Amino acid sequence: MSIPNSPQAAPPTWDIQHLRQHLQYAVDLEFWTIPFYMSAMYSIVDRSSDAFQLIQSVVNQEMLHLQSAANVANAFGLSPSFDAPAYVGQNIPHLNFSLDDPNPSQEPQFQPYSAEIGPLDAARIHAMCLIEYPDWESTDQPNLQEDVSQYANIGEFYRAIRYGAEQLQDQIRGGVKQVDFFASFYRNMPAMTVTESGKNGFYQVGLLFDLITDQGEGIAQSKNDIKTVFQNTADDRNQELDHFDKFEQIRTAPLPATYPLKPSSEYTAQDQEVLEILQEHFAGLRKNLRALFNGKNPEDFVRLMVSVGAAIQNCWKQGVLPRFS
Repeated sequence: MSIPNSPQAAPPTWDIQHLRQHLQYAVDLEFWTIPFYMSAMYSIVDRSSDAFQLIQSVVNQEMLHLQSAANVANAFGLSPSFDAPAYVGQNIPHLNFSLDDPNPSQEPQFQPYSAEIGPLDAARIHAMCLIEYPDWESTDQPNLQEDVSQYANIGEFYRAIRYGAEQLQDQIRGGVKQVDFFASFYRNMPAMTVTESGKNGFYQVGLLFDLITDQGEGIAQSKNDIKTVFQNTADDRNQELDHFDKFEQIRTAPLPATYPLKPSSEYTAQDQEVLEILQEHFAGLRKNLRALFNGKNPEDFVRLMVSVGAAIQNCWKQGVLPRFS
């Protein structure tokens, strides 16, 4: 892809390899959030608490976002991979908060923050807010980067992908390995898949990108409720709130009680067993996701998704920190 060196240069021209790279990283980022959010959610003792319910609604939508990103990837000829996410330090995949002005990660209300798996504490909820931090600048032509870690926030990242997708819309092929688990939850959405090719296909691609960003962090300059078309019509009692607003509600309220953790040096054989069960189920889920978005229909996909959540909760009840690989 050609990146201009000055504001006066011609608009950048994307190639299909660069777009597919961005689409894979979109899948990576959406997939990364799911264990991170689920781990914090299942650390909460009271499952009826507002914090648990708010995070659960976000987790469900992140699964929808993962499906949406993977469907778009397949429409552009990329069957996405689902590598095991890494949760290290403050590293959130493909985002560089220092490019935002002001840098939100330096704001007192979001410090400290951690991108490591852990209970719902200040460090985790701050990271969750930063992941969904609003896109303060909404422009027709986003800042495009060769290095996909060089985007300030998710909104800018998706605007860049949408820009490239529009340039390459003639390469969209409808009906390629599309998956739809969520139509019954979103009765106002015209489609959850890319069924058309070319220009008509780009309308569907754009709708899926809008779904991701509107539900996620939105655009702060025109902050409104989630558009009706993107609202969960089935089981979200806060369907009008985007992810950032949901996490802000948690951040600004007293945090709920979480399960106590024991030092890893005190883990018993039973503790190691619950960890191994979680890792086995998660590896199976990753395998099934690869199959699902490669045009296959693994019979135990839903069972594995449920079993991963149960295994995370069993870890917390045992006093064991969840690990996924």
